[in-house]
Amino acid sequence: MFIGLDLGTSGVRALLVDAAGAVLASADRGLQVSHPQPGWSEQNPQDWVTASREALLELQTKAQAEMAQVQGIGLSGQMHGATLLDADGAVLRPCILWNDTRSHMQAADLDAMADVRALSGNIVFPGFTAPKLMWVAEHEPDVFAKTAKVLLPKDYLSFWLTGRAASDMSDSAGTSWLDVGARGWSERLLAAGNMRRDQMPDVIEGTDIVGTLRPDLAQELGLSADVQVVAGGGDNGASACGVGALREGDGFVSLGTSGVILAARNGFHPDPGSAVHTFCHAVPGRWYQMGVMLAATDSLNWLAGITGASPADLTAELSDLRSPSKVRFLPYLSGERTPHNDSAVRGAFVGLDIATDRAELTQAVLEGVSFGLRDSFEALRGTGADLLTLLAIGGGTGSRYWVELLATILGVPLQLPAQGEFGAALGAARLAMCGVTGADPLQVMTKPDIAETIEPNTQLSAAFDEAYAAFRSSYPALKAMP
Repeated sequence: MFIGLDLGTSGVRALLVDAAGAVLASADRGLQVSHPQPGWSEQNPQDWVTASREALLELQTKAQAEMAQVQGIGLSGQMHGATLLDADGAVLRPCILWNDTRSHMQAADLDAMADVRALSGNIVFPGFTAPKLMWVAEHEPDVFAKTAKVLLPKDYLSFWLTGRAASDMSDSAGTSWLDVGARGWSERLLAAGNMRRDQMPDVIEGTDIVGTLRPDLAQELGLSADVQVVAGGGDNGASACGVGALREGDGFVSLGTSGVILAARNGFHPDPGSAVHTFCHAVPGRWYQMGVMLAATDSLNWLAGITGASPADLTAELSDLRSPSKVRFLPYLSGERTPHNDSAVRGAFVGLDIATDRAELTQAVLEGVSFGLRDSFEALRGTGADLLTLLAIGGGTGSRYWVELLATILGVPLQLPAQGEFGAALGAARLAMCGVTGADPLQVMTKPDIAETIEPNTQLSAAFDEAYAAFRSSYPALKAMP
């Protein structure tokens, strides 16, 4: 048996699977985020430990006999967070999370330094870890002076489980301290951010073993004393393992709160200027790239709140795919990542008419989000990624209209998986399986069963290509507005 432990922003998920990858039990615990100032986002690492302990104990309650057969625990989690420890391993301050923007000035300074983009493979975003430490050095010098180790969120859990400070390549790639092509800490990048190598955890592959579970925890959780903890991966890398996106040409689109298009890559092909993220994969010798938009289903949720209807009610007003709306929606409600890297831009409706009704506003929102995802798709193509089909996951895929619209705008078939578990927690469990048994990831990390494939509507493709060109021209005009 194997456990996948996924530390998300809103909660912890623990998943128990057998040697064939079948899910036997799961447990979830919620987490709160603190916003002490505008743009700040923090969590207490002790809350992660408490939630993880409770989730693992719930698995023990649900499947006591199976828990006694667990051989490995794999980890996945939210990326980029800065967890600062002193020389005794004590937490110095709340963790600064991935969606915290306080370090935007430090990020710009670091991004402008020679070699930083070339070595890290990425623009330095304010959410990345390195600029957070630069902010701490400037605004909390006493804390910075005491910082002996910096751990990413899931790696704090592995530190709790084993006592060893270690991180995997996929998570570490989002720090701006890792040479992503060479898969190791970069002395140049560390120096650029005024950090030292001894402040970094050991960096290993996602299938490597961090250590053995602490004896006291093994006894408390009802686990064997020889359970191995495997490094795992950052949430997107682990999710790619959960859906079997490992080979060149594999990829998925996620219509979640944010929107992601991810492409697995066999080599290192960065294009930082496009704001495409280029990270090490959670399995050895592979990488992945992704484009990110910050408000996907969040845009629909916003419209639902404004109109007093549920998102499902809004999309139910749309049946057969329509020609592009005359109303244009710019989906930048929270700023944007790919390809604009613009945290300040905000959204807009263009072309409203006295006859515009709620259904047309919904249509415009779905189209705007889909055009934004095409921006990411085109940016990925620009790096050489060849995505002929995409797996479609996330809550937005519950709208068939949206899936057909997105397939038509991207120009590729979208595959809808059958019911089942295929997220980051499953990916973490699969990484544990490979780490403990030595199994080939390509054999373990299989794709989910496909319930249906939605083809592009070729009769409307040309019209949506024209509408996408108009969408692309709207960003510069919106940016120029005072």
